[in-house]
Amino acid sequence: MSSTFVCTDCGYEVSKWSGKCPNCGSWSTLKESSRILGKAKAQAQEITHPKPQKIVAISAEEQARINTGNTELDLVLGGGIVSGMLILIGGEPGIGKSTLMLQLAQWLGKSGRKVLYCSGEESAAQIHMRSKRLNVTSENILLLCTNDTDHIIASIEAESPALAIVDSIQSVSLSSIDSIPGSITQLRESTNRLQRCGKSLNVPIFMVGHVTKDGYVAGPKILEHMVDTVLYFEGEMRNQYKILRAVKNRFGSTNEIGLFEMTNLGLLNVENPSSVFLTNELAQIGTSIGCIIEGTRSFIVEVQSLVTGSNYGTPQRVVVGLEQKKLAILLAILEKNLSLYLRNNDVFINLAGGIRSADPSLDLAILASIISSLKDIPLPENSVFIGEVGLNGEVRPVSQIEARISEASKLGYDNIFVSGFARLKSTNKVRKIKDIKALYQALS
Repeated sequence: MSSTFVCTDCGYEVSKWSGKCPNCGSWSTLKESSRILGKAKAQAQEITHPKPQKIVAISAEEQARINTGNTELDLVLGGGIVSGMLILIGGEPGIGKSTLMLQLAQWLGKSGRKVLYCSGEESAAQIHMRSKRLNVTSENILLLCTNDTDHIIASIEAESPALAIVDSIQSVSLSSIDSIPGSITQLRESTNRLQRCGKSLNVPIFMVGHVTKDGYVAGPKILEHMVDTVLYFEGEMRNQYKILRAVKNRFGSTNEIGLFEMTNLGLLNVENPSSVFLTNELAQIGTSIGCIIEGTRSFIVEVQSLVTGSNYGTPQRVVVGLEQKKLAILLAILEKNLSLYLRNNDVFINLAGGIRSADPSLDLAILASIISSLKDIPLPENSVFIGEVGLNGEVRPVSQIEARISEASKLGYDNIFVSGFARLKSTNKVRKIKDIKALYQALS
């Protein structure tokens, strides 16, 4: 066994340590790892390798998916669980990862499928107490408390479950590797062994992963490349609503999100997702309504802005739920096209409900809320702002505009601002504007 150094950001390997990764340029990300040689290499040579075959001759039979029993989770996974897939689920401590996994075991157990729940962090008594609180009563759930990856793999081979859950991948290790659990070598090799086990036996495996202070799964980036699907829990710790987002999915869309409500009975589906991101009060100063698309669904979201005089030499620019650079661009567009100078004002932007979005259709809603707060005027009642704003101030059309308008109309919004260049089947309830000067005139 020899040593190498692996970048935790990009997975690049070098033989000598340096302060800066030569591949991605990140500083202090090279961590020592062990390269397995000898016996492991000899074992690999005994494997029978498949022969190349013509891609057109491969059978195109579509694999049947396993329904999880939860519509939101099925949606994020792309329609259900595929046999042999390896899923990594991450999130802040206490956000609901283990809770969702235990509920998933219950949902599948009720349908008559055997589930193997492997825990390396909690004792059997602790998990039993949590299962009673969550009303997990299925007799098809098998519990295994161990930190040994080989023991987990042997149990999967012996029991042949319909689903295996490993909670968490940072807590398990291989006894043949001389390093602590959670190290780069242990994470990489344990994930590799679990992947081979799941693929060979067609057993889907969920792995719970710890996250760093930046919110990313702890360990090398190669860990996310090895798995089929990566799911992240989003949302504030004290917020009852949690968002499960797919950032990688080989068997479905990577733009889907699932909305859950944390209760004393665990995570429950949200019946009306758009209501999560809205308040009941109308015509508030500095508050506008936009519509975003996440995967196949559209959501009405509330954009809150606060523009106030700066008490410091440098005005503050704070955003929650959006990119910081997006606010800088939009403020520059306002100053250039409307001569609204905000250089002596603090500007705060927040997407209500804890949602995060990079949808460009929110540009118009953000500018409307900033103008409302700056001029201290309420926006027109029952209004929704949908449009991307260009650098010259023009309001550009966005994708799936008909679906967005339909979602807004269902919720009773009858004053919908869209781009003047958008092609619509019906102009009912729609107000077209070509640039932000027209927007300013409509709001004044």
